[in-house]
Amino acid sequence: MEKYKLDCKYFSGYKPCSPGKVCSDCKDYSSMGTRILIINFDALGDVLRTTAMLHPLKRKYKTSHVTWLTQETALPLLKDNHYIDRVLEYSVENTLLLLTERFDVLMNVDKSRRSGSLANLVDAKEKYGFGITETGAIYPYNVEAEHLYELGLNDQMKFKENKRSEQELLCEAMGLEYQRDEYILNLTQEEKDFVKSFKNQSGIKENQIVIGFNTGCSGLYPYKKLNFDKQLLFLKKLHKIFGHDRILLLGGREDTENNSALKKKLQNKVVSTPTNEGLRKGILFMELCDIVVTGDTLGLHMALALKKSVAAFFTITCAAEIDLYERGDKVLTEADCSPCWKRECQNEKKCNEAVNIDSICEAVKDLRSKIEKKA
Repeated sequence: MEKYKLDCKYFSGYKPCSPGKVCSDCKDYSSMGTRILIINFDALGDVLRTTAMLHPLKRKYKTSHVTWLTQETALPLLKDNHYIDRVLEYSVENTLLLLTERFDVLMNVDKSRRSGSLANLVDAKEKYGFGITETGAIYPYNVEAEHLYELGLNDQMKFKENKRSEQELLCEAMGLEYQRDEYILNLTQEEKDFVKSFKNQSGIKENQIVIGFNTGCSGLYPYKKLNFDKQLLFLKKLHKIFGHDRILLLGGREDTENNSALKKKLQNKVVSTPTNEGLRKGILFMELCDIVVTGDTLGLHMALALKKSVAAFFTITCAAEIDLYERGDKVLTEADCSPCWKRECQNEKKCNEAVNIDSICEAVKDLRSKIEKKA
């Protein structure tokens, strides 16, 4: 077996890594080095944000092989990521595969029982992040993860005292050096060509500024988005102020009916983009935009990953945890009870109703001015 390089990144033991190659004569041997497993099942926006962690990871482990285990719906977010050697969809088959392998480093970034129980079972020399105790409770593997762990257990710390971004907190928890690294989201040339084609088909001119409005959010947290009437009023004001720009409606499959109703009322004041063509296409429609208006949702993380100017409004979530990388403005709800991270609310006036749309328009105006100055 000595003639086979079992620790090569390209060796599978099933067939040659490319047709005609013989392992013993290969000049393309590349050692895996430090074998790293990242477990990240949480919300799609969290998965995309975690990609920022890959920069310091590769600085610390220069020669390494990275496996990322995630949910099926998150796979499009990790497509063509040059820092990830293997992306695995969470399944029985892949779980069995991981339980037969051995890793040097395991990083479980999710504070959940599902991720923690699997992290406990995987064979790894070092473990960072979160596991499960014998009583079924989540706990931190390492000292560096204790602060992030405590934030989840203390509303005063999380909602009022914390001023650090989630990226910084996560790097600390994983024992990595934080340097305010950005998200990673790569587009293929074919995808870039699609964006140009759709732009031409939609009649968007080269000198027009495109403002995208992400109308939706996860069904788990309905107060992250504005209600329909507030969305309609906002879009009317946006068109009145920026009539020479193009306004795009953005959203996912669950926003189809909502966006269709907005388009019906606004007619040619907005450009509607398809909502049922999958996550990757949704990314491409956002790529059309110069400015993106969105709540603290997956759409916000997509916009940041695409390096768009962002006007972000916050309702139930913690604005301090979001780094806009000097390319955006934050608009906070005027509700005194925010943030709260509640899925249901008994208050007569909800926090999403207390978002000042004039403030969002001012944020767009400020971002637009900065774009014009750069042009």
